[in-house]
Parts: sequence; C-alpha cells; structure tokens
Amino acid sequence: MSELLLRRLHLPAPMGQVLIVSDGQQLLALEFDAPEKRLLRLLRSRFGTGVQLRETAGLAALADAVQAYCTGQLQAFDAVPIDAGGTLFQQRVWAALRAIPVGSTRTYGQIAAQLGNPAAARAVGLANALNPVSLAIPCHRLVGSNGALTGYGGGIERKRWLLEHERRNSDDG
Repeated sequence: MSELLLRRLHLPAPMGQVLIVSDGQQLLALEFDAPEKRLLRLLRSRFGTGVQLRETAGLAALADAVQAYCTGQLQAFDAVPIDAGGTLFQQRVWAALRAIPVGSTRTYGQIAAQLGNPAAARAVGLANALNPVSLAIPCHRLVGSNGALTGYGGGIERKRWLLEHERRNSDDG
C-alpha cells in the first residue's frame, strides 16, 4: 500500500488546542486537544494504512480561518474547502449542521425530521459524533430534545463556550 502524507498543524485557540489536518487542498480534520491516536486511526480507516501526518506551517489559510472564527468572524469556514468523507447519510446530516444559523441550535430530532426521517434522531447523533471537522461542520449546535447541552466529543464546557461565543458575535446576538 502506498504512503499518503497529510499535513497537520497544532494551533492554540481560546477553546483549547486545535489540530488541523489537510491534504494541502482541503480540510480533512479539525479536532480539539490533539487526539492524535484516535484521529490517525480514523484517517487510516478512510485512506488506508499508509497515512502519515507531518507537522507543517504550510496551512496558513486554515489557521487563519480558525483564528478568524475565534475573533468573532463566525463565517470564516464558509469558504474553506472541506472533504469530510462519510456515508451519504452522514454527508446529509453534516450539510444540515452547516445550515444551522450561527448562534442557533437544533435538536437531533429536528435534524432527523428535516432529513425526512423523524425516527432517526439516534442516527443523526451518531453521524454528528463522527464529524471529523469540528467548527467547520458545527456539531456543537446540536442539543438534546429539552435544549440541554449533550453529546459533544470536545466536552460540554467547550460546547458551552462555542455556543456563547457564537451568540455574542452573531448578527442576532
């Protein structure tokens, strides 16, 4: 199997360290707190066992998008090319997440109903959990049916910070 060299960049941010992974053209992953082993396992299951990550400073546009988001430019990821992979259903869920207005939230059930299957709230939750590009695909905007902050891989405190940050900096906030 051939080797695939992907670029990574660790970046400090107000909500914790961010790990960016790119093929040089598109954002492939954006995770918090450098979950390198888990992320490498996911990338290898998607691209093959030859995946290697190399630290680089050559991801300036992606780093700029993270920093712009952190300073209140909440649409900073709108122009970033993303390749999240995923199944057709996951891609549909992730597109629905990207359509949630900044500063707003939706429930898992609302997204399931929007996709035409109101009984698929758990499947929406699983697709949300497998989102490889946090922030760019705003999985933090999903909440429980009662509005409670639930189910965020980056931790509930980070989810709270992200939602408050978006509410403070959105046009409606």
